[in-house]
Amino acid sequence: MNSRVNPRNRAVKVAIVGGGFGGLCMAIKLREAGIEDFVVLEKAGELGGTWRENTYPGCACDVQSHMYSFSFEGNPDWSARYSGWREIQEYILATARKHDIHARTRFHAQVTGARFDEARARWTLDLTDGDQVECQHWVLASGPLHVPQIPKFPGLERFQGKVFHSSQWDHDYDLAGKKVVSVGTGASAIQYVPQIAPLVEQLTVVQRTPGWIIPRDERRYSALSKTLFRRFPALRKLHRARLYWSNESRVLPIFHPRLASLLEKAVKQFIRFQVKDKDTARRLTPSYTLGCKRIMISNRYYPTFNRDNVELVTEGVKEVREHSIVFSDGSEREMDCLVLGTGFVVDPRIYMQGFPIVGRGGRTLQDDWKDASEAYLGVTVAGYPNLFQMVGPNTGLGHNSIVFMIECQARYILDAIQQVDARGVDCLDVKRSEMDVFNEKLQRDVAGTVWQQGGCSSWYQQADGKNVAIWPYSTWRYWLKTRQVDAGKYHWEKARETVTS
Repeated sequence: MNSRVNPRNRAVKVAIVGGGFGGLCMAIKLREAGIEDFVVLEKAGELGGTWRENTYPGCACDVQSHMYSFSFEGNPDWSARYSGWREIQEYILATARKHDIHARTRFHAQVTGARFDEARARWTLDLTDGDQVECQHWVLASGPLHVPQIPKFPGLERFQGKVFHSSQWDHDYDLAGKKVVSVGTGASAIQYVPQIAPLVEQLTVVQRTPGWIIPRDERRYSALSKTLFRRFPALRKLHRARLYWSNESRVLPIFHPRLASLLEKAVKQFIRFQVKDKDTARRLTPSYTLGCKRIMISNRYYPTFNRDNVELVTEGVKEVREHSIVFSDGSEREMDCLVLGTGFVVDPRIYMQGFPIVGRGGRTLQDDWKDASEAYLGVTVAGYPNLFQMVGPNTGLGHNSIVFMIECQARYILDAIQQVDARGVDCLDVKRSEMDVFNEKLQRDVAGTVWQQGGCSSWYQQADGKNVAIWPYSTWRYWLKTRQVDAGKYHWEKARETVTS
């Protein structure tokens, strides 16, 4: 293997942290541009990110398969409108093999910190094994959904049964005939609850806040459709374009809360149609505006509550005992297993506490983000030259495919790297004034959306209510803004010392 692409190299032009969709896309785009001097640093033993980690029963994507894939790596063989985790993971690995990304990946290489050397304009990344990687540019592509949110229930440590988070599902544990309590009713829970309900003796679903759930298109692609997509790629691309624009149309009620409230009537009818017990249906119906929290899709979740062995509890958890769980109203349920469908820690100020990033003048990203995580276009942060983020602040979506955003970011980052080379400089650093203006306008615009006016709190927001997760515009606007780097918004600088490698 060429020494310049050996993943064990300690000095590279570009280091990519994370081997999920973001890291894979960035690696492929570097290769396509002829940049081979890079390494992917992956903390696990395989690529895949969230689709490697999440294997719970019923795990699937809530974005259509032909949109939840790279535009440059179309797959004519998706089995269904919405694919399960295994098929998505197989797609990721097949794409990585095609582009020879495994050979450029260093596995079991968890990054614990990063420091910028101003004199040499180089970053040093620290790994858990004590090793270090030096690079000119680095891309933080770890994503926001990788640190499980584990609630601190009083007495949890004394529980004698089985406990696991949905993203760490124990497939060796047999749920058959068990009394199971599932906490949480988010995107993961609505998928695994219908799957495990027929297996267990008793299933208690603990709900803090109900979610808006709309019907899911469960159709499968026929053999004829796959053949046509394979033989005539233009048909597959046309199908993808139709999906994109149909998804994009869903942004309208998000920007116009009154329109969202009109759509609620149809969803409420859906709940009443699927749930037989009126009281249960009432408790499953949200009181906030549609779209304020993530809209979920399922045809199977609501009917699960028609089963005799399934109970909905809307009281909070008071404590956990050796063989039971106690709720705030004093009621108690026996349990053999506690499943935590409680989502992930998505505030980078929290999940990056043990990951110091030190920029110019010894400043740290943790200090700069003490009030809120902010970036320019969600990609670059003033004071941290040549550091790029994928799925960074305010680039998440509530209506379309995050893979679309990832491709936009990869193109933007590649252009930045190429412009640094073309200008004969060593680094670029976004101007703070430009970053501040960008974020001030973004927060003004997000204030008028259903996310802020819908009467709920969600993972889109910090504890103080500020939305730091969602892109509050159409995705095509993000595409326009990231087609190329606007040179005037950046400082372009040479290193004070010569770099030898």
